[in-house]
Amino acid sequence: MEKFRLKQAQNLLKNTAQLKTNKKKIKNPKEGFIDVNQFINVINKLFEAEEFIYSSIPHHKLDQINAEIFTGKILEARNGIDNILSDFKVIEKGTVEIDLNKHYKNLLVLTTKTSLKKIIMKFGVDPQRIIVSGVPLDPEDMKILNPKIPQTALDHINKKITHTKNDINRKMGEFGLKDIMVIVENDKPGQLLGKRAKELYNTRLIIKDNLKDISVEEFITIIS
Repeated sequence: MEKFRLKQAQNLLKNTAQLKTNKKKIKNPKEGFIDVNQFINVINKLFEAEEFIYSSIPHHKLDQINAEIFTGKILEARNGIDNILSDFKVIEKGTVEIDLNKHYKNLLVLTTKTSLKKIIMKFGVDPQRIIVSGVPLDPEDMKILNPKIPQTALDHINKKITHTKNDINRKMGEFGLKDIMVIVENDKPGQLLGKRAKELYNTRLIIKDNLKDISVEEFITIIS
């Protein structure tokens, strides 16, 4: 059954990809219709990318995470421009483009570490739809992780928990998402986060011993 689902995911990727052919040749445009939604999306992605110009002043250097976000916006804008140009026969679409968004369009991912976020981003999940919760979703769970934790520390952790819950609610509304998935490694913090998220949000839970060892196809199979 697992092999069948993996094969199914691989076929889905093939169906959402366009195979590379010859280099693009610029042609005279033909009459056609403007895809207004596509055009607006291109503009929005460029505006989102523009924010990094101001946030990276004065040197305009981006760390790894922000570089991935910035270039992701540019690539999305480029793909949109290519689609518009191809609608008017200026270019022929021929580059490899795998639209993974169709698999994640309703999904918000909750995890425990920034390192896991980076791995999940490589599977094509929008980083804005990944929330890193460095603490459990209930202060009582911190006592399980650290029975000697002082009350003053718990008060601080409770503020972090409130921030995480607010972030979840905000992103679910902002992106119109319907599904939350907890993706963690097989350790105590991950297990506790998954348990509480299930109680609070009826989430699905994925626990892997080593998330970085799985492929994109396997990841899609897991979340499907």
